[in-house]
Order: sequence, then C-alpha cells, then structure tokens
Amino acid sequence: MKIALAQLNYHIGNFESNTQKIIQTILKAKDQGADLVVFAELAVSGYPPRDFLEFTEFIELCEASVNKITEACSDIACIIGTPTRNPRTEGKDLFNSAVFITEGKVKATVNKALLPTYDVFDEYRYFEPSAEFGCIELNGKKIALTICEDLWNINDNPLYITAPMDQLIAEGPDIMINIAASPFAYNHDDNRVKVLSDNSKKYKLPLLYVNHVGAQTEIIFDGGSFVFNEKGEMLDQLKYFEEDLRIYEFNDGKIQGLEPLPYSPLPDIEQIHQGLLLGIKDYFTKSGFSKAVLGLSGGIDSAVVCALAAEALGAENVMAVLMPSKYSTDHSIQDALDLVENLGCQHHIVAIKEAADAFEHMLEPAFKGLPFNVAEENIQARCRAIVVMAFSNKFGYILLNTSNKSECAVGYGTLYGDMAGAISVLGDVYKTQVYQLANYINREREIIPQNTIVKPPSAELRPGQKDSDSLPDYDVLDSLLYQYVELKKSSRDIIAKGFDEELVRKVIKMVNKAEFKRYQTPPILRVSPKAFGMGRRMPIVGKYLS
Repeated sequence: MKIALAQLNYHIGNFESNTQKIIQTILKAKDQGADLVVFAELAVSGYPPRDFLEFTEFIELCEASVNKITEACSDIACIIGTPTRNPRTEGKDLFNSAVFITEGKVKATVNKALLPTYDVFDEYRYFEPSAEFGCIELNGKKIALTICEDLWNINDNPLYITAPMDQLIAEGPDIMINIAASPFAYNHDDNRVKVLSDNSKKYKLPLLYVNHVGAQTEIIFDGGSFVFNEKGEMLDQLKYFEEDLRIYEFNDGKIQGLEPLPYSPLPDIEQIHQGLLLGIKDYFTKSGFSKAVLGLSGGIDSAVVCALAAEALGAENVMAVLMPSKYSTDHSIQDALDLVENLGCQHHIVAIKEAADAFEHMLEPAFKGLPFNVAEENIQARCRAIVVMAFSNKFGYILLNTSNKSECAVGYGTLYGDMAGAISVLGDVYKTQVYQLANYINREREIIPQNTIVKPPSAELRPGQKDSDSLPDYDVLDSLLYQYVELKKSSRDIIAKGFDEELVRKVIKMVNKAEFKRYQTPPILRVSPKAFGMGRRMPIVGKYLS
C-alpha cells in the first residue's frame, strides 16, 4: 500500500481554494500511484476556525467541500480533517473529525477525543470529545487513525483517563496515522519528535504524521511532517515552512526503502527567521494585501522588520518612512538611508518637528510651568503614527508594527504611537533575539548597517536618551522575562536563580501594569511557546505580584 502525506497551506474559510488544492493534490498523488493520501486536521476549514464554527452556513460549506472531494476521490482513498455535526442531542453540536473516503464514499468518521484548551487552543469551546474508538481498514490493513492526540501528555490532562491509541491498539492495527494542527514555536520541534518517537516505540507500530504549514494571522504552522518506524526511529521528514507531498510504501508491517535518519533541527534563530517570513507573507496574501509601510528610525527593530518585509513581500512592495524629530541624530537618519539603499525599497522622509511643536504649543496653556516628561515624548511617537497611518490610508499600505517582545512586556512603548500597526512582526521576539536576527539577515552580505547593530538602542525622544536609562541591560531583562512569561515562574523562584530581588519585583510589576497596553496592540506573530495575545490571557485590573 502506498500512502501519500500532503502537507499543505490552507486558508481559513476559503473553501473554494482549500477544496481545489485538496482535489489537485489527490489527483497528483493518484498519478504517482498512491493508494491513500492523508491531509491535516481541519484541512477543509483551515485551522483554527474559531467562532466561524458557530455559523450554520460555515458548517454547510464544510459539508459541501467534503462532498466535492468525495466525488473526486475515485480509485484512491483519502483521510481529511473537517468539522462534522454531532447527531446526538446531548453535548456540543460538532466534532473535530477525520473522514475516511474510499470508493467514492465516506466510509468512516473518526472523532477527536483529546481536545486541547491550553495556550492558543480552545477546542473544547466548540467540539464534543469522542468516546468511541475504532480502526479503519484499507487494502486489508488496519489503520489506527488519531487527530493530533499523539502529541498530548495524558499526565498533564487528568480529565482524560486514556489516550485513543490505548483503545485502538486492542484491535491489532498495522500502522498509525496522526493528522495534526501543531503550531510552530522555535523550541517545539524537539518535543514533537520525542513524543512521536515515544508513541511509535510504545505501540511498536510505524507512524505517519502530517501537519499544517502556513500562517493564520498570528499562528504559524511549520509543517515538518514525519515518518517513524516501529522502533521509534525517524525515517523521513517533510519540508519545514513549505508545502510538500511525499509517498511511502507500506508493506509487511514496515515502511519500505527508508533507513533511519539523524534528527538535525534548524538553529532557533533560523527557525524564527523562516517563521516570521511565512507569517508576514501569509498575512498579506490571505488578507488580500500586497504592500507594507513602516516607520524606519535607524534603530535595530525597524531595520529588522524592514528587511524581513522586503524579503517576504519584495522590496518594491515595502515603503519605509523616515520621521526624524528634533532629537534624532544624523547617524540614525544615515543608518536608515543606508538600509533603504541596501534593500532597494521605497522611502520617504517626513520630519515631525513642526507637528510636535504645534501640539506642544497648543497644549502650552494647560501644561504651563510643568517639566518636559513622557507626555511630550509620546506626542512625538503619536505624530509618527499619524504619518505612517496617513500613508496607509492614502495608498492602501498595511502598517507593520516594529515593537519587540521585551518592550511589549514592560510597556516600553507608546499606545497609539509606536505600538500601532495591523500585525506585530517582532512582538514575540526578545531584544536579544532581534540582534541575533539582524546578524542572521547579514549572514551573506551587509543588509542591516553595522552601526545599527552596534550602537546603544534609543527611542530618541529626548536629548541623549538611551533604553538603558529606563530598563536594565537587555541580556538581564530578557532572561528575567523568559522566566516569568514563558516559564511562569514566581518572583521567589526567579530570585532563587540569582536575579536581584529589587529588579525582579520591579520588572514583574512593569509587566503586570502594562497589560492594558497589550490588550490594544496588533496581533503578534507567534514564534515562542508563550506569546502575548491569545496564548496568555491575563486580567487588566487584577492585582498580583507573585
């Protein structure tokens, strides 16, 4: 039996595109001699469909797509993920299902049992967990089909007594197939491989695993579908961050013709780079946009975003707007101009001094006698937001936000100013990682000017300003933030690791106080295991110092 794994990039709710892509892949796999082609979890609708699932018409369109796929599926079988209705009166209205199509008919439906509710997942909001388990059969072979559940650690989810495979193994399956929607995080691939390998060894069966690829707003899927033998040894892996289709020969209980491969993951910063490029590209193409605008300051964050956007969208589709203030240094303006020249993107220079002065003059009667402070600094940042949004409105460009995760965490940014944008490119990338990204972007030639990388970071909103005036060194800050945000450690735990107690309490207080800002920021491309946004839901008015 020849089994094809189809790792595709779907578009949530775009049934015409998704269905056409699936049917074309079925025909391609058929031409290459496949007996079965396997698609990912909720491939028909795209993942995650979220509250689209509450619309009857959306489910009807899913069903219509499955019918079209079924009609095209002759002389080949397929497994495809889709929402299906729960025929019972009790429980949720829907199942997260895999339909098995053969001989032009849906011969079986397998429903997901372990519904994730952690981080960005909220499946139990929409789906009823399955309590029935059974293998499917094709060409005399029994297939244990599961939906992402092989990636669960049952010990972490006491609601569930057993994994579906513990039920299915009693039927004596010949092979395991797992269809998934497993989001990207730069450190997730190691765990994914380990869990899949452990399952293969535990059940002594070959395992074929297929994942989504592509980005859906903030969530990025990296692909990386796998094949393991019954010993838990990796035999093959599909491309990362690209669509792929591969066919495997299964015979005599084994995947034929493949030798075990050493697992060699990409370095973290290369994964982040690839993930961000895919996130930018898919956000624009799936939203129907093609051109981006951003404020280019001469600093490291906007330089990295500009370089990523130029690579993802084409330099001709990126507009960089330089907006010097009376505090901007000549070298910052030159650094920005050097970057524009290196990239070949469009640019404009729009000085904001007159606008900021006009606001200060207008407010002078109310502010009379008060010292210069953050109010005047934020006026400058908001003047810049007005300028870039004017470009967005006038020319139909999409504004890219350039704030990094370190700034986002501690509230070091101006609401309705530099925190504006349609999508946040670096909001899940710590400042120290931004420098690593800059060096990676420069791996073959200097794109980001070296001076941008080596100079002390500054918002340039007052004379001689540096980030270090308000924040600890980023090496220290980022290490501390990682403990609190990603690892969810308490102040006591962080202090025990050797961090200064006063600094720990100060930083945690800054993070908690800035929650109201994060509620009003754009969606953030998720590249870590714990990004701000859907995956980290904190109350704004909660009072908690851990």
